[in-house]
Amino acid sequence: MLEDSPRPIRFVFRGQTVEVPAAEPTRSVLQWLREDARACGSKEGCAEGDCGACTVIVAELADAVQGDSRAVVRDGVALRPVNACIRFLPTLDGKALLTVEDLAGSGPDATLHPAQQALLDTHGSQCGFCTPGFAVSMAISHERHRCSGRRPGRAELADDLAGNLCRCTGYRPILDAAERMGEQPQHGLALEGLADALRALQTAPALDWPGRYHAPRRLDDLAALRVRLPEARLVAGATDVGLWVTKQLRSLGDILWLGDVAELRQMRVADGGLSIGAAVPLEDAWHALARRWPALTEMGRRFAGPPVRHAGTLVGNLANGSPIGDSAPALIALGARLRLRRGARRRELPLQDFYLDYMKNALEAGEFVEAVWIPADAAASAEGWTLRAWKISKRFDCDISAVSAGLAIRLQGDAVVEARLAFGGMAGIVKRAAAAEAAMQGQPWDEATLARAMTALDTDFSPLSDLRASAGYRRLAARGLLQRLWLETRTTNPLPADALRAFAGTH
Repeated sequence: MLEDSPRPIRFVFRGQTVEVPAAEPTRSVLQWLREDARACGSKEGCAEGDCGACTVIVAELADAVQGDSRAVVRDGVALRPVNACIRFLPTLDGKALLTVEDLAGSGPDATLHPAQQALLDTHGSQCGFCTPGFAVSMAISHERHRCSGRRPGRAELADDLAGNLCRCTGYRPILDAAERMGEQPQHGLALEGLADALRALQTAPALDWPGRYHAPRRLDDLAALRVRLPEARLVAGATDVGLWVTKQLRSLGDILWLGDVAELRQMRVADGGLSIGAAVPLEDAWHALARRWPALTEMGRRFAGPPVRHAGTLVGNLANGSPIGDSAPALIALGARLRLRRGARRRELPLQDFYLDYMKNALEAGEFVEAVWIPADAAASAEGWTLRAWKISKRFDCDISAVSAGLAIRLQGDAVVEARLAFGGMAGIVKRAAAAEAAMQGQPWDEATLARAMTALDTDFSPLSDLRASAGYRRLAARGLLQRLWLETRTTNPLPADALRAFAGTH
């Protein structure tokens, strides 16, 4: 290799450090596996992170993640399931890749992993195309619950497998297999020596391919690069821009990878609130939010599947600006603010003011989102505040919203002191229902006020019809969610949430 040529990608695979020469930065992990490594166990199904047939495990040193991380941590290594079809190969630099072929280990004494044995025993595979992805997701689930020392219930196991689809076997025998795993001998993934191999990779300089791919490790370096390359594509998880490549065949140009910037991977209590860095995985970030505001728990379960949530980031979902993004309505209702940076200059902006028009935001040239900050006294901990977050879609798991809502209301006695009603899927951006809020402000929280607020929603939004829902349905659904809020929070005879689960079609 010439001295002035870009350094190769280095990562651990099959227990060995491999080097892949600098190439197209948007080449996927799955393409490398099947075409170069000839490891064809991982399958290509949807090429968009939806079916889970390509699920693999990415491992890194455990000291690179926070204590409240949702990664599985064992033997000094943190493990996460991700979709190989939309994971860009250079993002593996300094990490390790495990696939379905690694589950059983190697050597003459190797035995099937409990996930594999359970699938075999329960006839959990028919055509077999989806089976490798299910086996990997089950192996991660097995590691998590084995480390915790408890047996999960069937519903929890179904959540663990929400990122995997099966077309022919049916989910009953697969879930049977997931339950059966706990009855298998308690061995797991072979991780011996992996931490040492990963530690050896940390001595290499940051990966930088001029004109193609940049992976800074320091926040100041990222800020300088962003000013120098204001048109470069920021990538934190590629769970959205990966589809631009696989489905739209778009060239991304220069890529700035955020995933190796240590400062952006932090969550911390700051300035009386919770600060979540731009590279914190969505799985970790939403778990932290739901611990503080339990009303967000169900939205988190329905927010994509585990492989997407472990790869994508909360800030990426916010910065993307999709009007049907699941996080923005809830965080606007919570009064979230974005912390922006351009070079050495920092500023803050309310999240609700970040969105200007369809896929247009308030970022200046060379500026990026450093973190999102949510006030600690937002809509669950302060006296009188109540928060709800709901999503309406055709499927419960892994589906795009037709309508979503983040609704926060503060009552004093039986009167509405303040309301923050944010809706997604109702306009070109996620935005608050200003007229409906005004109709509630200072009014008794009774059925008459509810009726005025529901009518006012028609002046707040002019939704479009598309394949997910008609404009009329969206209007009706938004009204229904507001009515559900009233039914759960009215001062006289409020109804429990469980009694209303089917009320607005949220399942």
